[in-house]
Amino acid sequence: MTARAADRARYDRATAHLDAPVAIVDLEAFDANADDLLRRAGGKPVRVASKSVRCRALLERALAKDGFAGIMSFTLAESLWLARSGFDDVLLAYPSADRAGFAELAADPKLAAAVTVMVDDPAQLDLIDAAREGGGEVVRVCLELDTSLKLLGGRVRVGARRSPLYSPAQVAEMARTVARRPGFRLVGIMAYEGHIAGVGDAVAGRPLRSRVVRLMQAAARRELAERRAAVVRAVRAVAPDLEFVNGGGTGSVQHTAAETAVTEIAAGSGLYVPRLFDNYTSFRGRPAALFAQPVVRRPGVGIVTVLGGGYPASGVAGQDRLPVPYLPEGLRYDPQEGPGEVQTPLLGSPADDLLIGDKVWFRHAKAGELCERFDALHLVEGDRVTATVPTYRGEGRTFL
Repeated sequence: MTARAADRARYDRATAHLDAPVAIVDLEAFDANADDLLRRAGGKPVRVASKSVRCRALLERALAKDGFAGIMSFTLAESLWLARSGFDDVLLAYPSADRAGFAELAADPKLAAAVTVMVDDPAQLDLIDAAREGGGEVVRVCLELDTSLKLLGGRVRVGARRSPLYSPAQVAEMARTVARRPGFRLVGIMAYEGHIAGVGDAVAGRPLRSRVVRLMQAAARRELAERRAAVVRAVRAVAPDLEFVNGGGTGSVQHTAAETAVTEIAAGSGLYVPRLFDNYTSFRGRPAALFAQPVVRRPGVGIVTVLGGGYPASGVAGQDRLPVPYLPEGLRYDPQEGPGEVQTPLLGSPADDLLIGDKVWFRHAKAGELCERFDALHLVEGDRVTATVPTYRGEGRTFL
C-alpha cells in the first residue's frame, strides 16, 4: 500500500460516521508542517497569516508552538474580532477603508494596543483621523514596502502591484509623515515578496519555465535584500524604536530569514500545504487540509460523478486554480466539464472501484479559501476524528 493509499484508508475510517461534503485537517501533517516552517525560519519568530488558516482553533494550535508569534490578518473587522478573542498581536496586512472599524479601534485601549494597521499613503491616515469619532487612542502603524523586481529601467516589472512605496527615500518620507502626525505611532515595516514566496520554481512538466523562475527569484532575492536593508536603515533614522520588520512567505522562509534586516517571518499556507505549494525545490510539505465529496452517480465504465466540488481559488483563472482529485490516486477531471457547482464527473480506472456514497478526497489550490466553503473542520489524528472546530464561516464571520 502506498503512503497516499494508507492516508486514504485512515481518512475514510476517521470520517465513516460523517456524510460528505466534509473537510478535515490531519493534525500530524499540520504539526509537521509547522515544525518545518520554524526550522526554516532559523530562530526568527513566525507570524501566522490568518487568511491561510481561517480557523481560530488552528491559529491557537500554531501559536502554542514556541517560535510562532502574532497573527497577520487580512481585514480590519477580522483584526478587531481576533483581538477581542484574546489574540494580543495582530498585524493587518492590507490597508483598510473600514471607517466603523477605525472608530472602534481608536476608542478602545485594548484594541489599539493589540492591532497594527497597514498604510502606504497619507490619505489613509486622513481616512483614519476622519473616522475616529472622538476616539483618542494612538493607532499603531506599519508601512508596506513594494518588493517587486523592476528591470530595464522599470519597463519590466515582476511581482504584485501593492504599495507605492518602493525606494528607501519614499519609505522614509512616509515614516516622517507618520512621525509628525499626532495619534499615530510607527512600529513596523512589512515587505511581502509574493513573486518569490508564492510562485513555485519546480513546475512538473515545465522545466524551462521552472529554470526561468529560479533565475528570476535569485535575482529578485539579491535586489530585495539590498533594498530592504537600505529601507530599514532609512526608517530607523526616523523611528529608532521600530518594533519589527516583517517579510517572507511560505515559499521563501529560509531565504528571508537569512536577511539581517528582517526580524520576523510571515507564513500560513505552509501549515495546510495546498496544491499550489507542491512545486518548490526549497521545501516539501505534507498535505494537511483536504475535503471530500460523495460519489452520487456511476455513469459508465471508468467514470463516477461526485456532488459539487467546483471550488476555484482566487488569482488568474487557470487549471492551477482548481482543486485537484487526490484520493484515490489516478482520478482526473473530464476536460469538457471540469469541477462543477453541483456535480463533477471524474475519469480514471479507480472510478470502477468506487461505490455510491464513497468519498473522493480533494486538495484545494490555495489554503484558507477552502474554509469559505465549510462551516467546520474535523481534526484527524491517526484514524479518528478527535475534535470538530468551526471555521470563520462556521462562526458566522465572512470578512471578504
